[in-house]
Amino acid sequence: MKVILFGATGMVGQGVLRECLLDSNVESVLAIVRGPTGQQHAKLRELVHKNFLDFSAVEGELSGYDACLFCLGVSSAGMTEADYHHVTYDFTLAAAQPLAR
Repeated sequence: MKVILFGATGMVGQGVLRECLLDSNVESVLAIVRGPTGQQHAKLRELVHKNFLDFSAVEGELSGYDACLFCLGVSSAGMTEADYHHVTYDFTLAAAQPLAR
């Protein structure tokens, strides 16, 4: 199985990445990140992409995968409702659209 992982540097995403790399059923992991994870593994390929609202520049690299694990998110503590919506909804929708195509 080939997996795309969003949020690989966060608390949940780090655990998901670790489990994917340990799982013999997972052939490869493409981690879409804003900054490097600092991890190296034969199954891991990182795609550093700064703009999580527009994936058009990397859309061609998002095909051929069996699963997408979207672990990107934040705590709402200390955030405005608009900022929280931006991260949890707008980023999610922007990533889902090219994957659906």
